[in-house]
This record gives sequence, structure tokens and C-alpha cells, in this order.
Amino acid sequence: MKPRILLADDHRIVAEGLKNLLAADFEIVGIVEDGRQLLDGANRLNPDVIVADISMPGLNGIEALKLLRASNPKVRLIFLTMHGEPAYARRALEAGAAGFVLKHCAPEELVVALRAALAGQCFVTPALAAKLLPGNSGGVEADPVLSLTTRQREVLRLAAEGKVAKQIAAELGISIRTVEFHKYHLMETLGLRTGADLVHFAIRHGIVDL
Repeated sequence: MKPRILLADDHRIVAEGLKNLLAADFEIVGIVEDGRQLLDGANRLNPDVIVADISMPGLNGIEALKLLRASNPKVRLIFLTMHGEPAYARRALEAGAAGFVLKHCAPEELVVALRAALAGQCFVTPALAAKLLPGNSGGVEADPVLSLTTRQREVLRLAAEGKVAKQIAAELGISIRTVEFHKYHLMETLGLRTGADLVHFAIRHGIVDL
């Protein structure tokens, strides 16, 4: 049975686009357009995961999430938003969000975030993840490995061991396209340029042995 997803976005064309994007792998149980409808839909439709914008009329997504978690602490909600400032992501995660994805990074990251949420994990757009680390405003340099998701670390380890995308995909049970997507974001997040850079980084940070 497909995981049940509730979409919350006041831009109907965006919501319909997401519905078409996700329909192959997920059951879209409803589309709502404001925070109050989100609360009602969450209680009435019992989705596995909610995908919501932050900016919505009546009640914004973060406030809606706080109210939802007061009655259902296990609710899983991913924010899909244009707000790329770390402050928004920090507020969302503090409210209990299971993920934070920027709209210009969809669709691939949204699917990764949904899979992570269904597995009880949290996904944050890699471009923002490092900025959310404690103490990253200055002083001691943050450990870049902490900005990676579990899946990214798995892909990094296997790539550093010399496995090609087809082998990584088979071992992790994901598509080759998803492997390449993770490798691209690893390079971008870590500031690396080549496969050799990936190997050196993995060795230097204890992901693989010499």
C-alpha cells in the first residue's frame, strides 16, 4: 500500500504539480490551502506524512505544526518552502518538522525527505544543513560530516570504496539517478570537485579506512 500524503499549499498550481509528481509512489489523500484546513485534514484523513508550505493564510505552517504536535507528537510534517534563510529552518525543526526542503530543490529532495520521514528520520536541504549546526556562527569549525544525511554518508562510503553508481544503487536499493543526485549534493555541500576528492574526504573523516 502506498504511503498516504497530505499536501498543504495556498498556490493550487504548485499543489497540483506536486500531486502529479508524487502520484506514482504515494497516495495523495488531499490538498488543503491554509493552516486551519491543514489541521482539519490531518485529523480527518490521517496521512502518513504532511507536505506543507510555511506561508499560508489564516495560520502559517509552523504554527499549525505546533498545534498538531500538541495533540499528536508523532505527526510527521515536511516543509516545502521558498524561505531559504536558516532562521526559518531552525524554527521549523524546533517545532518538530521531519524535514525542510526548498522549492527550487524539488522534486528529487522532496522524495528523499518523504522516504526519510517515513523511516523516522529527518532530512534538511544540504545547502542549509551545515548552517544549522550548533556553534556554526563562528569560532570552531563545524564538522562537515554532521551536515550529511544517513543516506548521503552511505553513498559517500560506497563511492569512496570505489563502487560505481550502478553498484551503489543495487546495494542500497535505490535508483542510479538517486545515487547521482546524492553524489552531486555531496560535492556541492562539501565543496569537492572530483571523485578523488570524495575519497580523500572520506579517509580524512573516518568514513572509510586507508
